[in-house]
Amino acid sequence: MSTSSVVRVAVIGAAGRMGAQTCAAVEEAEDLELVARLDAGDDVGAGVRDSGAHVAVDFTVPAVTEHNVHAVLDAGAHAVVGTTGWDDGSRGRVVEHLERVNAERGDEGLGVLIAPNFGLSAVLAMTFAAKAARYFESAEVVELHHPNKVDAPSGTARHTAAAIAAARADAGLGPSPDATQDGWEARGADVDGVRVHAVRLRGLVAHEEILFGNAGEQLTIRQDSFDRASFMPGVLLAVREVGSRPGLTVGLENVLDLS
Repeated sequence: MSTSSVVRVAVIGAAGRMGAQTCAAVEEAEDLELVARLDAGDDVGAGVRDSGAHVAVDFTVPAVTEHNVHAVLDAGAHAVVGTTGWDDGSRGRVVEHLERVNAERGDEGLGVLIAPNFGLSAVLAMTFAAKAARYFESAEVVELHHPNKVDAPSGTARHTAAAIAAARADAGLGPSPDATQDGWEARGADVDGVRVHAVRLRGLVAHEEILFGNAGEQLTIRQDSFDRASFMPGVLLAVREVGSRPGLTVGLENVLDLS
């Protein structure tokens, strides 16, 4: 995909809140062209192929997102994915698919970018948390979302907790201190040893608090997304960048200059 040409974009889940916002953002961008709006019941592969889309953006639901990505790859397009619910197994199957397709395509390899969160503030919060994790004895994550969200904990929170756990392991830190014996269900989900708590409350959009503690001190990193428009700069960045990144990329931080 040439960096100088207009990028043709298909949006899957175009009737949803994030999909509709993405369609509007693509239409307003001079270097992008919206060529397909796909929704439930549409043939994703045929829609992407017939429209000549270079990139397909998926904002659907966890039950169908992996199927959509495979259909996009079979149609010869790159994929940008904002739908959560991915795990090691589903990501692994996409990697295998990419390896097969790209072996056939040679230099023009396809890319898939899965981002747990496209908000720049959220990506920065996750990055800061991973850097801070090695310096604190305790770490926990609280994610807060609107009650229409179908998965918990959020993909953002899982991604954050996994990065914190990896940083703690690299630093040789043991488990966070916790004397709980009864009522473990109140302690939230365990993501690689980091506790993650999910709140679902009317009026919220997407919010995250990352809490670190030492004896006598606490660090809180908080990120708030008040409107889905905040995700659009990250979505458009991913659309522009995915064509230059063959294979699977997980996390928008990997296309930002955060060195």
